Order: sequence, then structure tokens, then C-alpha cells
Amino acid sequence: MKAAVFRKVHEPLTIEAVEIDEPRGREILVRTVATGVCHSDLHVVDGLGRFPLDRPYVLGHEGAGVVEAVGADVTTLKPGDHVVACLSGFCGSCAQCLAGHPNLCTGGLVTRPESAPPRLTQNGAPIRQFLGISSYAEHMLLHENSVVKIDADLPLDRAALVGCGVLTGVGAALRTSGLEAGQTVAVFGCGGVGLSIVQGARIGGARQIIGVDVFESKLDLARRMGATHVVNSANDDPAQAVRALTRGAGVDHAFEAVGNAKLVRQAIESLAIRGTATIVGVLPPDATIEFPWMAIRPECRVQTCRMGSNRFRIDIPRYLEFYRQGKLLLDEMVSRRGRLDDINDAFRAMKAGEVARSVLTFD
Repeated sequence: MKAAVFRKVHEPLTIEAVEIDEPRGREILVRTVATGVCHSDLHVVDGLGRFPLDRPYVLGHEGAGVVEAVGADVTTLKPGDHVVACLSGFCGSCAQCLAGHPNLCTGGLVTRPESAPPRLTQNGAPIRQFLGISSYAEHMLLHENSVVKIDADLPLDRAALVGCGVLTGVGAALRTSGLEAGQTVAVFGCGGVGLSIVQGARIGGARQIIGVDVFESKLDLARRMGATHVVNSANDDPAQAVRALTRGAGVDHAFEAVGNAKLVRQAIESLAIRGTATIVGVLPPDATIEFPWMAIRPECRVQTCRMGSNRFRIDIPRYLEFYRQGKLLLDEMVSRRGRLDDINDAFRAMKAGEVARSVLTFD
């Protein structure tokens, strides 16, 4: 099969022939139909992640497709099923899974152990599978607990987005934050995840949603997604602007959606009394967050968010039903379309702030 292979930091991915194993046990083989292009993949290319770089990777983790074959022990899927992959694969038996937090699974069931034959190889040499998915390829070999079946009439090029960015953003608003209807919200960073937070806040009944970004095109998108106000932080101090828009009170919920320590500080400084700042973006491993003690209001909270606190087998179908009803805008999230060969240009466009989400499709 063809796949986009990452070999060296700061270098373009290359389209190469890669071998994929047959499904074993509880694994499924999926023909990839579409994949979103996410910042987490770009972090690897830029050397910002905590991932071992001792061998090449097939990147990508926001994929959707059609099941072609299943292992002997698969019980939940069959060939022909349409599925969305999610990196929050779960074991179902660790303490976090049993407590109802499968997004925090510690069981490590959904990837093969290093002692087992690799899922991906090239001329006999193993290639790493990124986050148990590797969607920048014509096929994906996945554990059945890394996917959810969806209705066959849903467009897979839109459904793919719900496997990561939309799941994270909408879930950050509806699950992680504790947002209540009628509260106020500020979203720092209006890329794919930030726009999904805006939508989750709108769906959750926030009365005021303030989008913050340096790109006017993204602020325009934020308005379309449900932001009631926007702030261009290239022109104004965002924390001060948020306070002005809330008549000095600050917001009940502030979300950082980029993975930038400066934006985390701004989000904290924009809070109202008893407000909550939710860090959704993935910060560099060595990042530190500093802020003046007197800059925050009494009894505020700062919390992190992992993948929108999702229970993805419930949440992905639920969010796709929001899409059916016109509540969740996915068509508008797709700024650019392309093929696998366009992956490096999709990364460039992401860095330049030209897109909310790029989607690559396969034959």
C-alpha cells in the first residue's frame, strides 16, 4: 500500500510503498477513505513530541474508512462496516476504564507489543504505527477497541474529523469543562480544535462565546461556528479585551486550544471569579506556565483535558447526530481537500494559519 512516511525531523514526509500485516486476534483491516490533518502529526515532524524516533513512522490518526477483514476474535465489527478510528483506544479492564474514563486507559491493549510481529514493515524492517492508527496510508490495521461503527450514509470525509479534533474540542466544552447553560466562554486559538470548542459551547447553551486568534480568517470562521464576539490578539491584549467584553467580570470558562504557554496565561487572566481555565492544546514537554498571582480572580481552577474526556463509542455517534441535525457544522470545518500526495502542503497550510482543517481522501 501507499503511505506517507516520516523519517527525519523537519523534513517532508515521503510517499512510499509499505507492507501491512493481516489482522490477528481482535484486529481489523480498514480501507482508508479519508483522514484529517492534525497538529499532533505536525508536532512529530517538528520534533516537539515525546515519541521515539528510532525508526520511521506512518503518521496520521484522524481516519475513517470501511472494514475489509477482521481477526478471528473480533466480535463488534464485520467487513463492510463504516468506522471512525480514535486514538483513545481502550482496554476495558484497567482502573480508568472501569471508572468510566476510557480516554485515560492505562491498559495498553490496542497496539502490538514490541515482541510481536509489527503491523507495518518495509522490506522486512519495522515501521512505527503512530498512536495505534497511522491514517496517512491506504489501509489501517487497528484493534477493534480503537474504532466505532457509524451509519453508512454519513460522509466519511466529514466523519473522520470527529475522530480527534472535533471530539476533543466539543468534548472539552461539553464534558471536561463543566460548562452550564447561560455561562460565558472565551476560546484562545480558533483552529480546528478551537472552532470545535466554540461549537460545543454553543450547543451547550453558553450565552457569550468569545473567539481569540491572530488570523482574521479564523475569527470569521469562529463567528460562523457560533462565537458572539471575537478578539484579534495581534491588535489587542486578549485578556483585557475579554474582560471589557464581559463588563469587567471575565469569563466563566476559558479554553486554551493551541498548546502555547503564553495563551494558557492569557486564558487564566481572563477568568471571572470561580472561573475555570481548561488547557486543551498539547504543550511542548518542557513548557512552563507562569502568571502573576494577583492576575487571577478568587477560587479559579486550571485543569487539563485529554481528548475531550471522551467515551468515543458514545460520543462520536452522538456528535455525528448533532451534524445530521445541523447543530454541529462539519462541512464548514473543511478548509482544504487533497490527496495523500498533498500531505506536506497540508502541513504548510496549517503552519501558515490558512486552514481550520485539511482532509485527504483516497480512491
